[in-house]
Amino acid sequence: MKASDARAMTVDQLDDEVLKLKKEQFNLRFQRATGQLENTARVRQVRRDIARMKTVAKQKRGAAKA
Repeated sequence: MKASDARAMTVDQLDDEVLKLKKEQFNLRFQRATGQLENTARVRQVRRDIARMKTVAKQKRGAAKA
């Protein structure tokens, strides 16, 4: 997901998306441990998407306080 897509979301939507991505990350870790992971690049992609969502959410929370 692009940062511009994330900026269009509300803070609650971003939090929900982070939760969904964390579940996916958990499943990917298990797949890698059991040798069933086919798309290894997805691990990195999910990790960066989580960071992107958290960053945008923090920016939005900061803007709301100011």
